[in-house]
Amino acid sequence: MGMRAVAVTEFGGPEALHVIDVPDEPLGSGEVRIRVSAFAVSPTDTNLRSGFYVERDPVKQPPYVAGMDAAGVLTEIGEGVEADLAVGDHVMAVVLPGGAHGAYREDLVLPAGSVVRTPAGASDEAASTLPMNGLTARLALDHLALQPGQVLAVTGAAGAFGGYVVQLAKADGLTVVADASEGDEQLVRDLGADVVVRRGADVADRFRERFPDGVDGLADGAVQSEQVLAAVKDGGRVATVRGYAGEGQDRVQVLPTMVWDYAQNTEALDTLRQQVESGAVTLRVAATFPAEEAAEAHRRLEAGGVRGRLVVTF
Repeated sequence: MGMRAVAVTEFGGPEALHVIDVPDEPLGSGEVRIRVSAFAVSPTDTNLRSGFYVERDPVKQPPYVAGMDAAGVLTEIGEGVEADLAVGDHVMAVVLPGGAHGAYREDLVLPAGSVVRTPAGASDEAASTLPMNGLTARLALDHLALQPGQVLAVTGAAGAFGGYVVQLAKADGLTVVADASEGDEQLVRDLGADVVVRRGADVADRFRERFPDGVDGLADGAVQSEQVLAAVKDGGRVATVRGYAGEGQDRVQVLPTMVWDYAQNTEALDTLRQQVESGAVTLRVAATFPAEEAAEAHRRLEAGGVRGRLVVTF
């Protein structure tokens, strides 16, 4: 029996997504097979669907299957896998898509290092929201390498990446100043931010009002790039998520943060699982959609203002 995927056969708007049958992926050494039941939707996925990455992906022929977050049931374990996993376990995984390989498919083969058990008590839908954003947040904090008591600023704090940065930073003992719209202020306080300022183009000035010497580090979830650098003290660090590298300025150190650096950091992913179980990290599902309505999930994401992740289910 063929397995289904939500795929793009021709780049375009949300209507370019279709449910198609795809062959099972071969299982290699060091790999595991997952029957995916839920996957989360991200801006990377809408970019792939619209053809934004076509030059970057060497696989030129359709179908293209997007998706960087999957959860489901482990169905097969390849040779040489020494992970603490068993067939039948509910698992979550970070996925690096390419061609017909992405999280938007029922049959998914991945390196065992990209896969851990889902948090106890968490549904597959909730678990699918964690791997990519959670690992990116962890990597950003590891890049910034702040010490307990130092001050971290976070832009885009109400978003999925930013929310995880706030929670993980508090768990690391940092002081967190974060941005929010008026409507998101309570959410960002609930995530643990010590100080909340209004978001916007002048957010660096607002951070400086509260911390006149500048913050020690900044995680730029809002992708404001050069607009936020002034918030950071001389010699401080900024973690960015869309490749911005400082464009030649050297007053602060700008560190592009790309999740593929942690795509097989099993320990980091499993620690996130434990932090969900302890209550330090919160999983936020905004809405769920059946696979046939994946286009609607893309429309909702592109309309903006979503809090939590949109999740599609098989």
